[in-house]
Amino acid sequence: MTETPDGTPPSGPVLLGLPEPHVALVTLNRPEARNAVNGALAAALGAIVERVEADPEIRVAILTGAGPHAFCAGADLKEVAAGRVHTLHTETGGFAGFVRAPRAKPWIAAAQGHALAGGLELLLACDMAVAADSATFGLPEVKRSLVAAAGGVFRLPRALPRAVALRMIATGEPLAAAEAERHGLLNRVVPAGEVLAAALDLARRIVANAPIAVRESLAIARRAGELDDETLWRLSREASARIRETEDFREGPRAFVEKRAPRWVGR
Repeated sequence: MTETPDGTPPSGPVLLGLPEPHVALVTLNRPEARNAVNGALAAALGAIVERVEADPEIRVAILTGAGPHAFCAGADLKEVAAGRVHTLHTETGGFAGFVRAPRAKPWIAAAQGHALAGGLELLLACDMAVAADSATFGLPEVKRSLVAAAGGVFRLPRALPRAVALRMIATGEPLAAAEAERHGLLNRVVPAGEVLAAALDLARRIVANAPIAVRESLAIARRAGELDDETLWRLSREASARIRETEDFREGPRAFVEKRAPRWVGR
């Protein structure tokens, strides 16, 4: 995270930092409310997602939460009880301005704390996830006569074995980080103080690759579970044709022959 010109910590419901070249760090900044989503956070996150996606210098984004306790506790139930649930969604991004937001770049969730309800739905909307070994993951909506309608009830069964996902959805009981990693929900589990470093390491590995190729590949991979093979073959051919028209397509083999690191330009 960056600091303001006078050296004071930045403020606002969501923070945007650039900790390394080509990497954005997006931080949910309501630690006093365990980063629960209210209207201000949803609007701010939605705007930041659009900014990140539009910036050609940013190739990877990390989504994390402020404070040690929670990545995100989901919807702010005070807002729900006050009849302001509509403010927790944006027109293009859905819940928190994020779960349905159009995103071409890879997003990594860095869960330094618990990811529950809408918090888990934010993590599920990311492409990859790193988490603290003390974190838990759950959809407790049924305990409050709610439905995890921000993607949880269908994304969780895609991310976990069916029996595990259905148990979590029906009981509302959470999953520990070690079990979440074992079942493939998480890419890596580390001590709480190392979560951001682990997410940055993953981001660097992505940044080292051709950015257009990463985006084109992810666009297909994200839809692998919903499209038939013939459609996926067609999309793969079309992506390959677009890649062949880029400067980076020529740079990759040239760098290999010259035995040097490629210099990607993203076009």
